[in-house]
Amino acid sequence: MTWAPNTVDATHFYLQVYFWIIVAVLGGLFLLMTFVQGGQTLFHTAKDEMEERAILNSLGRKWELTFTTLVLFGGALYAAFPLFYSVSFGGAYWVWMLILFAFVLQAVAYEYMNKPGNLIGKGAYKFFLYFNGVVAMVLIGAAVGTFFTGSNFSVDPVTKHVIWHSNLRGLEAALDFTHGAWFNLAFGVLLFAAARILGALWLINDIDNNEFPELIQRLRGTIKRCFIVLLVALVVVLFGLITMKGYAYDIHDPAGKIYLEDGKYLHNLLSFGAIPLILFLAGLVLYVLGVFKSGFGNSNKGIWFAGLGIVLIGIIVFVIAGLFGTSFYPSYADLQSSLTIQNSSGSKYTLEVMAWVSVAVPFVLAYIIWVWYQMKKNGPITKEEIADPESHAY
Repeated sequence: MTWAPNTVDATHFYLQVYFWIIVAVLGGLFLLMTFVQGGQTLFHTAKDEMEERAILNSLGRKWELTFTTLVLFGGALYAAFPLFYSVSFGGAYWVWMLILFAFVLQAVAYEYMNKPGNLIGKGAYKFFLYFNGVVAMVLIGAAVGTFFTGSNFSVDPVTKHVIWHSNLRGLEAALDFTHGAWFNLAFGVLLFAAARILGALWLINDIDNNEFPELIQRLRGTIKRCFIVLLVALVVVLFGLITMKGYAYDIHDPAGKIYLEDGKYLHNLLSFGAIPLILFLAGLVLYVLGVFKSGFGNSNKGIWFAGLGIVLIGIIVFVIAGLFGTSFYPSYADLQSSLTIQNSSGSKYTLEVMAWVSVAVPFVLAYIIWVWYQMKKNGPITKEEIADPESHAY
């Protein structure tokens, strides 16, 4: 199969591919930023108030960047592929509402956790952060898993009216084991474990190792334990990707039939001279290197290796889910209702206008990098900084 279509508007097709690649890059960057969510599940490693404040301040200065990346990712996805927005939010709204609710709780927790006289107590806000770090990560992972296993919907080909065939409204992704919930949950656990490891790696880098030596050692121990969970979940996910049937279509005939293809996602990894597979393996090697440098070794630089690694992994996961003639949001209720980058995108004119708007994306990313630098330029978090009433500490 050739890459460029010869029976459809090639410009429109390339714009669809362009925006899916943007979605993939932003998805990879969001995975990096989930170190905030992962770090929020590590408050139990703190044995006193000062250690807990160190964790809170390290994460509290970055959570808004995670949210910025998430909004950028969602905005690009829904603006370029509006039918996906209609189908997913119009049908699977319980899973998305729970995810959004978890992020609202996160914002509230950082704002009020240590404010004097709060009504519900500090423990409730810590629970909010745990809820965001565990539930949101598992549900986001399960939702991404449905990009491969499919969802329970159908779309009228004329009116585009969406019918969701489950009262669970998206939660079947984690509960319906007859349609791939085992894979979706494994994906969710994988994302949770990966984010938790990233969180620990970030804290080791961002907290003064000399002032908090015992906390740093406990964080290294957490990395080792979570790495075992990650490996088990990774084996399950990779087994699923290699062996499951994929939802394929002919890019030369976007109105043609969706059909099941054995080993579709493995074929996608081997496309373009196996470049996707090479980048995926490079991401895995970098992530593992980061884990061993800071989890099993004494370095505090592991987050940069693991962070780059998970960005590469995220990009390739989205690439094989939506490119190479693959339905990125398949339907197991009605195969022909499955969404592809070609049948769910905006018009050619819309994508052309958005292509010009997308020029602003690097500026948003530059802003994130600049803010990150401003927050890091004073060095690691110290006890003196936390205790200073003028340091804007959480």
